[in-house]
Parts: sequence; C-alpha cells; structure tokens
Amino acid sequence: MLLTPQTAPTIGDRLSDAGVDWAWYAGGWSNANGDVDGPGWTNGPGPTCSDPDTLTTAVFPNCPDKLFQFHHQPFNYYRTYATGTAARAAHLRDEQEFIEQAKSSDRSCNLKPVSFIKPVGAENEHPGYASATAGSMHLVDLLEAVRNSRCAKDTMVVVTYDEFGGQWDHVTPPGQGGKRGPHDVFGPSTRIPALVISPGLRGRFVVDHTQYDTTSVLAT
Repeated sequence: MLLTPQTAPTIGDRLSDAGVDWAWYAGGWSNANGDVDGPGWTNGPGPTCSDPDTLTTAVFPNCPDKLFQFHHQPFNYYRTYATGTAARAAHLRDEQEFIEQAKSSDRSCNLKPVSFIKPVGAENEHPGYASATAGSMHLVDLLEAVRNSRCAKDTMVVVTYDEFGGQWDHVTPPGQGGKRGPHDVFGPSTRIPALVISPGLRGRFVVDHTQYDTTSVLAT
C-alpha cells in the first residue's frame, strides 16, 4: 500500500525557503531511481539490470540494490519531491556524487552548504545483514574525503545513528518538565552516540555528556 504523498514542511523545505542549497545523498540512489549513467549507476545500458546485487524483482531502469532501504529515504514520501519533480532531481542524489564533489574540492569547496548522507544497507553497520567493519571503514572514507578537501576549514560533520525502542537502558531518555522523553509502545530506546567534527570545536578531542535527541541536528 502506498502512502498518500505528504505535504507537511520538511527541513529541506526550510532550507530551500531560506535560499540554502542542500541535498540528500543515498547510497544506491541512482540505481533505485533509474538515473541511468548517473553517479553511482552500476547497471549498464539495459534493457535489463546487469548488477548481480540488484533486487531480483527489479525492472530496468529502476534497479535497486538488494540492501537498498526504500523506507530510509524520508523525502521520497513528500509531494514536493515526487517522481518527475524538479525538486527531486535537484535534491535527492546518489552518495557517489557527494564523494566525487568532496574529492574534486582541491582548489575550492564543491560541496553544497548542507548535505545529508545515508549509506546503502551493506555499509550502514546494521546487525544481521551488514558488517560493522565495512560500515565504519566507509564512514572513515567519507570523513577523509571531506578532511582532505578545501571544505574542511569551515565544515561541521555530525555522525549519528538511529535506534529502535524497547531496548533496556538504565538512563531514562530526556523529556520535558521532569517527565521521561519520547518513546514508542515498547518503551524508551537506548542512547546512541553522536560524533561532531568541526574546526570550530575547542580542543582536538572533547567528550560532552549533554543529552540531546536527533531533532537537535535539524535545529542546528
């Protein structure tokens, strides 16, 4: 069942309205979206999907990877970024494009002012189907691409993870007015780490014990 296209404002809309360019870069996006010969495309000229890791039910030119997570593409659910729209083409891009932009930033920064990056399933460190080692090495590659570019001097990177509720944690999630924080029907979730890398931080390595939630990233 397809969801009704959503119309509530997103962080993407807020950025666009403020005149700030941005993009959501997803691993495997070009294959899944049918962007033939786009950055990250691995399925040849057709008429069938040639990448052996393609989902078996795929129909060319939409050739998603077996571990491409459709439900991890939030903007895809909004009418503004529907198939065929200019906003979709401008802002929903393949992760390989971000990597190429970072690596080409030798004389000036070619990255957009705001970038969201979601690796493909095999590189997201999820237990059960992905390798933590492969995922962490991919993260290092992304960070090195930024650090070795002209973008490094004025770029802040936030690395964080998602987590499902219902897992025991002896620390109650932060909430409002002394009440426990947001949680689902299974209970509060576990705490997750956030790594912030920026030339503007005080000290080379600082541990901050302040608790936030993931909406803090959007607020920043």
